[in-house]
Amino acid sequence: MLRTGSVIFRKHCHTNVFTQIGLIMLFWLTGDAAVKAVGVNIPGSIAGLFLIVALLTTKQMSVHSVRLGARWFLGEMLLFFVPAVLVVLDHPELFGILGLKIFAVILLSTAVVMTATAVFVDVCYRYIGRRQ
Repeated sequence: MLRTGSVIFRKHCHTNVFTQIGLIMLFWLTGDAAVKAVGVNIPGSIAGLFLIVALLTTKQMSVHSVRLGARWFLGEMLLFFVPAVLVVLDHPELFGILGLKIFAVILLSTAVVMTATAVFVDVCYRYIGRRQ
């Protein structure tokens, strides 16, 4: 009977987005509780992530158990950044010269990082091509 219930839950978990979201949140809460109990100075969400990764690498849990929920979280990520946007609205000085300077720094640094990454990947690709 216990085995049948486990199989039913596993099949339900593989196909239901809400169950997977709940499972991911359960790992987050478990990690948070573990961090508070041990007194380690890391975020509970990171501890929960390590727990999920450990279960996935030891094959104690299937990727299918969290795939749909993780895709939902990634797809709705902008929703989680709305509070940050509201904080920006509380600082009108960001809409003036200071905001333009910050925006220019963000654009320039993004372009530099993208260029450096592209050059590095190109160099590595050519190096691997020559070795073969």
